[in-house]
Amino acid sequence: MTPLSVNNKIHHVQSDPEKPLLWVLRDELGLKGTKYGCGVGVCGACLVLLDGEPNHACMVPLHAVGTRRVTTIEGLAEDHPVIRAWCAEQTPQCGYCQPAQVLATTALLANIPHPSDAEIDAALSGVLCRCGTYRRIRRAVHAATQSNVAPASLRLPELLDGLPDDAGVALNEWIWINRDNVLTLMINHSEMGQGSLTGLAVLFAEELDVDLDKVRTVFAPVDARYANGLWGGQFTGGSSSIRGEWTRLRKIAAQTRARLVAAAAQRWGVEAVDCCTAQAQVLHARTGRRLAYGELADAAAKLAPPRSAALKTPAEFRLIGHALPRLEIPAMTLGRTRYGIDVALPGMLVATVARCPVFGGRAKRFAAAAALAVPGVRAVLPIASGIAVLADDFWSALRGRELLHIDWTLGSNAQLNNAKIERGLLRALKQDGTLIAHHGDAKRALGRASQIVEAVYQTPYLAHVTIEPMNCVAHVRADGCDVWVGTQDQAATRATAAEISGLPEARVRVHTQFLGGGFGRRLQTDCVADAVELSRELGVPVQVLWTRADDMQHDFYRPAHAMQLKACLDQRGLPAAWFMRAAGPELALEGTDLPYAVSHVREERVEVASAVPVGAWRSVGASNNAFPIECFVDELAHAAGRDPLAYRLALLDDAPRHRAALELAASKAGWGEVPGPNRGRGVAVYRSFDSVVAQVAEISVAHGVIRVERVVCAIDCGIAVTPDAVRAQLEGSIAFGLSAALHEEVRIAAGRVQQASVQDYPILTLAEMPEVEVHIVPSAAPPGGVGEPGVPVIAPAVANALFALTGQRLRRLPLRLGNATP
Repeated sequence: MTPLSVNNKIHHVQSDPEKPLLWVLRDELGLKGTKYGCGVGVCGACLVLLDGEPNHACMVPLHAVGTRRVTTIEGLAEDHPVIRAWCAEQTPQCGYCQPAQVLATTALLANIPHPSDAEIDAALSGVLCRCGTYRRIRRAVHAATQSNVAPASLRLPELLDGLPDDAGVALNEWIWINRDNVLTLMINHSEMGQGSLTGLAVLFAEELDVDLDKVRTVFAPVDARYANGLWGGQFTGGSSSIRGEWTRLRKIAAQTRARLVAAAAQRWGVEAVDCCTAQAQVLHARTGRRLAYGELADAAAKLAPPRSAALKTPAEFRLIGHALPRLEIPAMTLGRTRYGIDVALPGMLVATVARCPVFGGRAKRFAAAAALAVPGVRAVLPIASGIAVLADDFWSALRGRELLHIDWTLGSNAQLNNAKIERGLLRALKQDGTLIAHHGDAKRALGRASQIVEAVYQTPYLAHVTIEPMNCVAHVRADGCDVWVGTQDQAATRATAAEISGLPEARVRVHTQFLGGGFGRRLQTDCVADAVELSRELGVPVQVLWTRADDMQHDFYRPAHAMQLKACLDQRGLPAAWFMRAAGPELALEGTDLPYAVSHVREERVEVASAVPVGAWRSVGASNNAFPIECFVDELAHAAGRDPLAYRLALLDDAPRHRAALELAASKAGWGEVPGPNRGRGVAVYRSFDSVVAQVAEISVAHGVIRVERVVCAIDCGIAVTPDAVRAQLEGSIAFGLSAALHEEVRIAAGRVQQASVQDYPILTLAEMPEVEVHIVPSAAPPGGVGEPGVPVIAPAVANALFALTGQRLRRLPLRLGNATP
């Protein structure tokens, strides 16, 4: 046994001395706050302190720790200044990387009590945040330096994945009230950093007249009653959580409030209209009597819901539209949030699957003897997706997988590469496409024009890179199947588990966990299928866990696409005709938005089959199409000799939401002022998911490197239910989109993805994060989407700024100087 000092306590651990400290902490000591992100020491999710110095726990074998004191996130007190600052600044989004960010900050402040931004960037850029919380991280670090007196301990709301025994009385399938006057609310959407858990709770709490400290939440089981309020099906995507439930949940809450009022009125023998509600109580103003909801729940449950109940007007809102802390942030900051990867069951085996590196390939034969000789390895099994190695722990399973000898049948895609894919897309642009939208006669107008502006734009395949790798736990038994997973699609998860287990869907239970990033990747159920198949075969609980290389090389990628655009200008320099033809997989052809007043418009699509697996990626087709559309508008402005902002505004008389967002962003950015030396500004505006976003990007270039210095963003998202969460999502989506714009591209050769980690597929770091300002256009309209609409706009805004500064027009992503086309 090896003595190990962790959080000021000596443990005697039995793990192999070569086992990385990460897995000793997680598997043997149960300290789940230290996260697995890449296993090669580049993402920073596993960061711990050894004698106060930051170290990647995935790279430190147990024997190398020696007598050094290990500090994990669990070793920090709730009133630690950094914890306090993180919560005060509402820093986390999905929260998966935040324990590492907090520990890195703790080490920084121990050495440099008042660090500069540059010192913060240097210390924390090694901990990656795919959600893009970097701006708030900087702010929180500075705030932590000001904490001289520790405030009272944090309130940690209960965040549950199953209905508790003390839930109390069910008023309906959404709301329970117990005698302690605590309300348990069913949340039917996944929480992956977008803040929907709190936002949905606010919708309930607003109409119920309760404060959030009386609320606890439960992730809903799979049931048609909990289907997505916008589209049906129980899933989370398309920025639909709040906008899809805006009316439904408030109506349910208002009807519940009316039943509680009716129960109180009956008890008092008064008219219900003479009663009101406040702070989870019903009050009778004339007599001063009051009853807590918990005292009325039994009686209220026996009353029929009213056919309708009046909803509050915006003037009556106490919670909606006001500054509120997210319920889930304290647990995330303290490392107590349970993600899918953190699930551990008695008798559980851990599996890793070797998959054919070529798209569509399959295993022909394999030799497992060497893998089975690894201590802790229990089985090697062929399954539908590859060859699985099962062991007592992930480290042992991975060592076993490395010793497998597999002959692969590579299949028909073994010669696929980026150049071949690009040639196919450009060839498709020469075909007539399916007509999607038109008015006037663009073909005729362009045929008669003496001068045409035309361009072709291209976007690449992109990976999701959730910092929490894909994982799932399944336990298949004769009488049922349980699945624990951070999923965006509960209904598909249940259907997949039922199909593979051979059980009816009614006997499959899905336990939704928090997601360490989603971005559309966790709409897929491939990991679920593996876990269920293995548990079915072995009869024990099985966790399937992917490596970062698995994640990079077996994703469902954002598709590549190409777009051809043509326009001719009238005597005022404004577009008289506009033609666009997009080519790519179906997902890349959606989400086009042309708000500009053009007399003749024609939009075509050419669907191109993809040998590369594709799936939804944050903002889906809008992430492909905003770039060419908004850059081409800039090209037209340049051809007309007009200011890009004024040019757009001249075309937006019939699009007041676009105009308002654009004017707000431009005003706040100081568009009319001359930018500083070696600075350029660009602008873009786009509508997606029922929201309109405008951004002004200010950039600089040094030694051939593009740096985005500042982004000013305005969003019209209707009513902002939780305004700070809206701002956080826009900050994060700008970081997400900027990462793609500057760095990201999946490289394919010989039918396989060439990148294996964030070393060769870099994503945005803290040091690269610009200053971001987010402004919300006042609105009384129903909510629009928030988590995705900011992503598509940043690439064209930056590309347009680059043209303004350098005169280089880049028409393909990622943006690289020298890739300009005439």
